[in-house]
Amino acid sequence: MIDLKLIQKNPDVLARALAARHSTVDVAEFQALDATRRKLLAEVEALKGQRNTASAEVARLKRAGESADHMLAELGALSDRIKALDAETEQAKAKVEAWLLTVPNIPHESVPEGADEYGNVEVHRYGTPPVFDFPIKEHWELGTALGGLDFERGGKLAGSRFTVYWRWAARLERALVSFFLDVHTCEHDYVEIAPPLMVNRKTMTGTGQLPKFEEDLFRMEAWDYFLIPTAEVPLTNLHAGEVLDESALPLGYCAQTPCFRSEAGSYGKDTRGVIRQHQFTKVEMVRFAHPDDSYNQLELLRRNAETLLERLELPYRTIVLCTGDMGFGAAKTYDLEVWLPGQNTYREISSCSNCGDFQARRADIRFRPKGGKPAFVHTLNGSGLAVGRTLVAILENGQRKDGSVVLPKALRPYMGGLEAITPEMARTPTGPAGRLGR
Repeated sequence: MIDLKLIQKNPDVLARALAARHSTVDVAEFQALDATRRKLLAEVEALKGQRNTASAEVARLKRAGESADHMLAELGALSDRIKALDAETEQAKAKVEAWLLTVPNIPHESVPEGADEYGNVEVHRYGTPPVFDFPIKEHWELGTALGGLDFERGGKLAGSRFTVYWRWAARLERALVSFFLDVHTCEHDYVEIAPPLMVNRKTMTGTGQLPKFEEDLFRMEAWDYFLIPTAEVPLTNLHAGEVLDESALPLGYCAQTPCFRSEAGSYGKDTRGVIRQHQFTKVEMVRFAHPDDSYNQLELLRRNAETLLERLELPYRTIVLCTGDMGFGAAKTYDLEVWLPGQNTYREISSCSNCGDFQARRADIRFRPKGGKPAFVHTLNGSGLAVGRTLVAILENGQRKDGSVVLPKALRPYMGGLEAITPEMARTPTGPAGRLGR
């Protein structure tokens, strides 16, 4: 949420930021709503002043033994008018707050301006895309041929964009989760959390999913609970309504959870395979930082994600998103894109963002500086990593002419020493594939 005082005092700052984002949100609408709120507030405060004066006069008349009937009638009329104005003022305040919830974050000064993905800027590249001397396959072909990805049964059980993982694929997903969490908790400075997978409306609002993105969420109507679209939601809200000690910052949390997204409006995009699913597994990183240190923490968060891709020997590039392509709550975002040979392109596998105090204002997360008043923390989040997309990258980059897939060395200890997924594993359910599935 944007600082109300900033908009009131410097509306041009927000107007320029919205223009850079190519947002349709209109600052003039806020100014009209806020003017109404201020007018009502001034009127009700003036009437309350009149009521106080009248009450004092009634008290004086009674002490003097004089009649106060005419003043009591005036007090009654004033009280009725104040009650009505209080209600109107609350409604006006609610409209201002509702408008504020629709406003995206202000981009950081270092973010390049642009209208869409074509305005993004590459800032780093790692590894060389592999060259193959045979016709390459996409991940759904490899996963199906090797007996690991079952799209037909996923559709039977739940519908489109659901997948059943068998044997080596199920273990590979588990191996990736364990590898990611081990690196984050043992080598980086994250505390592992196992959060709820359903949250309430207030929690969703705290990180910016509501009210803007309700159509993208799976909602439990009888309870007004939502399945989480990312662990960012519960992790960030762990400290909602709290005042943290300054000495505790920065804080880092990570969690592996399934994520649930309706993918509204994305029909026809990535309908094959596991790139865009209604349910997928992701390891999420969240950081709470001092405002003076948050952009250093963003670089750290980015490196935490990049390190995983490098350990897995996967070629990737890092881009900084332009103003028109950033997410709603982000002030600055790095996207990590992994190379997918089957698509002959780089695809997003992690998004690392600094949200500044945008989420902290919504969720009321503050810290107490030495000798100062509580101030809002800065919140950061990033995928570390999206598990399904990492599995896709491993299959496509590791494929060999004989139909097998070589596993990255870093994962082999998590796969019982297995070096490659072979066609024999799909054909022999009681052989190596069966053992991996237990």
